[in-house]
Parts: sequence; C-alpha cells; structure tokens
Amino acid sequence: MADGSPDPRTARISTQEALALHAAGRPGKLEIRITKPLVTARDLSLAYSPGVAEPCLEISRDPNLAYDYTDKGNMVAVISNGTAVLGLGNLGALAGKPVMEGKVALFKRFADVDGIDLCIDTEVVDQFIECVRYLGPSFGGVNLEDIKAPECFIIEDRLRELMDIPVFHDDQHGTAIVAAAGLMNALLLTNRDIAATRLVVNGAGAAAIACVELLKAMGMPHDSIVLCDTKGVVYQGRTEGMNQWKSAHAVPTSARTLAQAIEGADAFFGLSAKGALTQAMVRQMAARPIIFAMANPDPEITPEEARAASPQAIIATGRSDYPNQVNNVLGFPYIFRGALDVRARTINDAMKIAAANALAQLAREDVPDEVSTAGAGHRLQFGPEYIIPNAFDPRLISRVAPAVAKAAMDSGVARRPIADLRKYARELSGRLDPTANALDAIMESVRANPKRVVFAEGEEEKMVRAAVAFRNAGYGTPILIGREERVRATMTALGLGHAEGVEIHNARLSHNNRRYAEFLYWRLQRRGYMARDCQRMVNQDRNVFAASMVATGDADAMVTGLTRSVSVCVDDIALAIDPAPSAIAFGLTLMVGARGTTIFIADTLMHFRPDARQLADISCGAAAAARELGHEPRVALLSHSTFGNPEHATANTMREAVAELDARGVDFEYDGEMSPDVALDASYRALYPFCRLTGPANVLVMPGLHSAHITSRLAPRLGGGGTIGPLVIGLTHAAQLVAMDASVSQIVEIAGIAAHQAALRERARPPGG
Repeated sequence: MADGSPDPRTARISTQEALALHAAGRPGKLEIRITKPLVTARDLSLAYSPGVAEPCLEISRDPNLAYDYTDKGNMVAVISNGTAVLGLGNLGALAGKPVMEGKVALFKRFADVDGIDLCIDTEVVDQFIECVRYLGPSFGGVNLEDIKAPECFIIEDRLRELMDIPVFHDDQHGTAIVAAAGLMNALLLTNRDIAATRLVVNGAGAAAIACVELLKAMGMPHDSIVLCDTKGVVYQGRTEGMNQWKSAHAVPTSARTLAQAIEGADAFFGLSAKGALTQAMVRQMAARPIIFAMANPDPEITPEEARAASPQAIIATGRSDYPNQVNNVLGFPYIFRGALDVRARTINDAMKIAAANALAQLAREDVPDEVSTAGAGHRLQFGPEYIIPNAFDPRLISRVAPAVAKAAMDSGVARRPIADLRKYARELSGRLDPTANALDAIMESVRANPKRVVFAEGEEEKMVRAAVAFRNAGYGTPILIGREERVRATMTALGLGHAEGVEIHNARLSHNNRRYAEFLYWRLQRRGYMARDCQRMVNQDRNVFAASMVATGDADAMVTGLTRSVSVCVDDIALAIDPAPSAIAFGLTLMVGARGTTIFIADTLMHFRPDARQLADISCGAAAAARELGHEPRVALLSHSTFGNPEHATANTMREAVAELDARGVDFEYDGEMSPDVALDASYRALYPFCRLTGPANVLVMPGLHSAHITSRLAPRLGGGGTIGPLVIGLTHAAQLVAMDASVSQIVEIAGIAAHQAALRERARPPGG
C-alpha cells in the first residue's frame, strides 16, 4: 500500500520488510561462489594462466567438452527486458532485476541449477534476439522472463530456431504446465474426460495462449476451448483486436461475450483481471465446475464467492493463501533440471506434458510432513482442496525432472541419454537433501530384500502413514500394533483406503500373546518379574509386544519413539532384546554435510560418561557401522585436549581408550585424544606429524553423552546439512528409535535402516543358527 503497510487482502509482509531484506548486508539476493581451491600460487596457475589454456584448447577441438570443463551444463540465463514485470507493467530492464535475481535464487533453491540474471535494455525485438543469441555459448539454457505479448511469442520462437539449447518463456509455459496438472486432477475428481470437456479461457496473453496450446496437445479438442479477451469471444471471422496467435485458436461459435461463452462450460481458466468472473456466470456453468482464477494479486473470483455460487466447485488460484495455488516454481526449476541433465536441444511439448503428468500424479500421493512444516500448515490430502502439489514438497525434483528427461530422450532431443532413470531420481533427491544420498544404498538393498518391520505405535497417524509409505516403496511388510478398528479408521480418514499388505496386530488379542509372555518371563524371572507382570507388559505395552515379536522371529525389525522418550523406549526394548555378544549398545548419529561429507558421531544415545573400555567398544562398533555404510573409518577420540595439551584429568579416559584399542589390534585408523579441529582440518593435523590419521576423521567418538548430544543437535542447524539417527547400534535384533517430532519421511528412513540391519544380521548368522 502507499504508506508501506501490508495490504491485508494479499500481503503477509510490509514494503519496509521487503526493502530491508534486499538492502541488508550484501545488497540483492545473489553472489558467486568459487568451486575450486584458490589458496596457493599453484592453485591460481591451474585455475587461470597458464593452466586454463588446456581446457580452452580441448573445447576448441570439441565444443561439447564445454559441458565437462565449464559450468555450462548447469547454468541457465534468466533474461528479461522488463516490459511486463510481474503485474506491474513495463518498468524497464533495470527495475526488473530484483525479479530476475529472485528467479535465479529459485532455480538454485529448488533444483540446484546455477543461474545468472541478464537485463537487456531494449524493446526492439531483433536487438533483443541478437543479444541473447550471441551470448548463448555461455549457458546450458535460457529462461525468458517478464516480456510482454505478443513480442514474447516472436522472441521465443526465433531463439528456439537459432539456438541449440533450451529456450523457455516461463510466463507462458510454466503457468500452462502447472495449470494443466491441476486440471487433470480436477477432471479425475469430477469423472470428466479431457476429450469431452468444455473450457472457457478468459485472457489472451502469453500464459493464456500457452495454456490453450498445451491442453490441445494433451487431447482437448480445438472446438472445446473458447478463448476470450477484452473484446469478447475470439470467434472465427472476428477482425477487431486480432493477431496470428489469437486467430489460431478462434472457434466457430455464436457466443460473443464471456457470459454467453461460460454457459454450460465444465471449466474456466482466468488469466485476466479481478472480478472478471461473476457468481451469476458460475451458476450458469455445468455441475461441479472447475474454476482456475489465476489473476494476481486478485483472482477473477475469490474461492469464497465461487463456492457460494456452486458449493461443489473445484477452485484454484494464483495465491498462496488459498488452496491449489498455480505456482510456476512447481515447474521451471525441475523442467530445466531434467533438460540440462540430458543436454536437451530444446524443451518440446512432450517434455511439458511429461512435467504436467508428473505433477498431477504426485498430488494424488500421500503428502509428507515437510510440506506442512514449510507452509501448508494443515494436513493435506488429494481431493478438491489439494489437486496441485505444494511448492515445498521435497519429492518434486525426483519426480518431475526424471519425467522431463525421459520425455526428452523418447522424443529425440537429448544429446546425453540417462541409462538408469531410477538411479538418476535418487541422485536428484540427494542433490537437495544430503541425507538422501547416505540412505540410497541402504534403501535399494532393502527393496531388493524386503523385511517385516513392526511400527509399534500403530494407532498414531504418522506411524500409519509411514507404514503405508514403507509398503508403497517396496521395502517390505509393515506391521502396525494397535486396535484394528482405530487403525482402519485412521486409514480411512487419511484417504489411504484398506491398505492391502499392511498387517495390524492387537497386542491384547493376538494369538501369540501367551507365547510372548512366556518368552519374556523366561528372560526376566530372575530379575524380579512375576509371570503376571510379563503378561501385563505384553498386553499393554506396545513396545514390549513389538520387541517380543522381533526377538522371537515373528518380525525382522521394529521402530518406535513417537509417543515416549528415548530412555523409556530403550528400557522397553531391553526387556526383550539384548546387546550382541562381545558388543556394546550405543547411539550413532550420521551428520551429512551439504557437500556430501558424512561424519559419524557416537555415543549420542546411551552412555553418559563411558569408561575407557566402553569408549573402545563404541569406537569399534562405530567403525563397523561406517564400513557397513560404505565408508572407510578414521576414528578420532575427541577431547578439549590434544595429545596432552592442556594436561587435565578429564582427558585421561580418552587416552586410555586409545591404549585399549592399541592392545586390541583393531583394523581401522584411530587416534586421540584430540580436539575437533585437529580431527577434521589437515592444517592443524600437520602440527602433529605423529598423528596416525591419514585424512580427516569421519568417526568422532565423544567423551560423554552431553557433548555428543549437543554436537549432533547443534551442528546441522549451523552448517546446512542433515542428520540420520541416532541409530541404535549393537543389539542382537534390529530395533530403531525416532524422535517424537519425526516426520513421516524420517520414520520411513529409520524403518528402512532397521530392515537393512536385520538383513545384515541374517547374512552374518551361521547356517542353521
């Protein structure tokens, strides 16, 4: 608003807040980061003169090598002349720069695509085209932005002809792809066929024309779409206000106004102005109308107004404060990600349709908790209020980009095909979520060797959703512990149906109840427990029941922790499951850095102040776990002291633990006591030439639970990485814990790790054992 206060209808921030963000610190939203070390004179000689001559010569011989030796393959230029900045009109090239910087930031945030903003100060079409054309060798793709119609059509068409990299006007195609995805789901919910659907599109600018063209490519008949502009219906024979792009979509009709065209229509797309669609018009539409009012910041009709006129209407807007936001960020980052990764020559209709179908399919699946955390704020479920994925769904990159890449390959525009699209999808997940890469090998092995995993708190909504997701992923058979009627009711409320392949066991009514009680009494009778105590625990304690299932071989692994503290869960599990022979039970947390480096921290779960022998046992267990996950362990026993400096009694235990490892003759690198900087930084380690570590430590053994817990909770919040765990290591059977605030995705990950542990124990068990 003029006084700088937020408009309560459309804004959640004030003018001052927005300006302060852009001006704070380093002005703007972007900076350039160097990817190679440039510390020494040798580094400079390699990166610049004379070393830089070598890749120049190679690229001169083979231009395709630019993708190997430069950032071309991951670089998109976001280019505008500022003639249609947001909904603000022609502000000029320079005034459009904040938007272009923002677009570059979105590319990086959502798809790890690097970008540069280019603001070209000309409205002459030929000059703009020539400028972009000759800058082309620097980029892997071009995203055109905020260019007014009809010039944007001419510019995009000409550049696509002249350049051999993808050129994509997001204002056109991004909107079209996301809107098409939403329409596919709305048609599914209303039992309509696209070939028999009547659509009215109000607005004939860049986005509207692109929507019409894409829907026709997807199977909607030409005569089923009526296009309207400020002059009325675009009909065959009309001459006023026409151009070649409107003429291509003119239809034979007697309707001359939007009100006439809308009568009996199944769907409405608005890309025009506030208030263009009235309640009276909505009442004239077919039953259960589909209304996409996409004008910004104020839609053609508000959802409240539309629903008052037609209570069963399915409604989408361009605003984030209403359900079903048509948001371009659902499209362009992932479309370019897929196109760049196969080095596509262009982005064609097949790739756009693939993106739309991938988005539509994703909206039909169970929604991860991360979506609500990022902004939805409530439980989302496929239906009239959720037909378009949320922009913060972490699965977008691994669903849309592979679909686009596959379509590029199938349509013959890919220059570097991807052989294994499933592996590619997993790599994409890890590109943004560092934790995902560390889980990749584990989850694939579990899918190849599925297990029976008990989800102990089976009446909890998150556990139910995690169990269904576990089954859907092909990881094995989930077993929910709870009252069947309550679990089934939860499934129904969540829209998960009957969930075939998910077992439900009621602890009190289970036919195995007596056998578990006898097993427990056999274990505990000399530890102060009566038979009735064991029966009561099996009947009433789902953790004990689940642990008994695993211990007696009725299940392979278990996961719990949503409703009870870690210490209580550990005690419950210990009633039925022992530490492995000659092993120690402890907690191991994986810290996965933003650049893919993994560090294992122990003990983050059980031993408050371990003695030297326990520290040695923990070191051996952590090293073995690191090896199981594909890492060659280098163990550092940490302290505030480094090799006796400063001398203090609290460091003696770590020093004694090193002596214990010496006596055992272990087969991994280790040393201590040392501070974290010596363990992780080569320059500090060089001060101690006798140090046994040949590289940075990847297993950090802490002197106590307090330091381990603080480090594992604090470091990821400072460094931008992720964590897995704490994992329970060293039990005879696989049992894992989740935090009380764990998301569904985290529960599935931990359940997968438990299944993986069960498989490892199965392989290690001697024949007949």
